[in-house]
Amino acid sequence: MVHPREPLVVWLLFGVVAVEILVTYSRLPARELYNVSGSGPEGGFSRALVFLNFPTALAAIGVLGAIVPWLPRRLRLPALAAAVLCAAVAWPGVVRQSDLDARPVNAIAAVGVAAALALTLVACRPGRLRLDRWRLAAIAVLAVVALPWEAADIGFFLPGSVFMSGQHPDGSPLAAVHHGHHHGLDGVLLVVTALLLSRLRPRPLLAAYLALMTSYGLAQIVNDGWLEQMVKRGWSDDPIPNLLNPTLSLGWLAIVVAAAGLWAATRARARSEASPRPPARASGTPA
Repeated sequence: MVHPREPLVVWLLFGVVAVEILVTYSRLPARELYNVSGSGPEGGFSRALVFLNFPTALAAIGVLGAIVPWLPRRLRLPALAAAVLCAAVAWPGVVRQSDLDARPVNAIAAVGVAAALALTLVACRPGRLRLDRWRLAAIAVLAVVALPWEAADIGFFLPGSVFMSGQHPDGSPLAAVHHGHHHGLDGVLLVVTALLLSRLRPRPLLAAYLALMTSYGLAQIVNDGWLEQMVKRGWSDDPIPNLLNPTLSLGWLAIVVAAAGLWAATRARARSEASPRPPARASGTPA
């Protein structure tokens, strides 16, 4: 049996970002960060725990769905339990953008994430991963878009003027892209996760979840990027409404419709790839 490698790459990406958050929030004072109150190692571990909830728990649910075919039957019920624990992040108030300090309730999803990682290590094997060209191109574009957020995650400003980063628009005391973690980078991580896991020929339910993850992640990228690169630059006066939490709004209608369209497209492609092809005619055989 060929074991999947894509989930291990997903965990590597989230692990790197978690370490960046731990270090940055430990070394910088809370006043230079966003909606946190702690500093030092306590502040670092606090913000890293919240990151394990959002967006890591959302990605972990996708990983669990992807690795089920490679898990021993005795571990499939624990995988379901881990997914339920991860889903706690969706409960209103578990993660609040207005207050990103960790609270005891954040331990629920974090336990689910830890269980998902352990199950992944059972189901997957390390090895070389070869991605098709369009996925590589998409990930490369996302990496470029995320450059200001990647710099902020390690506590620096991106040099140059191509991106707004350390500039202070309209004399504001706050930089255009503050130090610390941004939900735009969360969106990048979710889209990359969906791109990687979709290689494993997911079943319809998981394919729908990955489509929603992609649509939701793109919405966070556009929301955060538009504010920082367009509004703060003075090229637009109209920020895109916050799309982090589900609401009855045109923005969320667009997310759901885009996810449905993406799901339908991926299912159509999967059916075409699974359909039998007519045998090739031998040379010289009349039609």
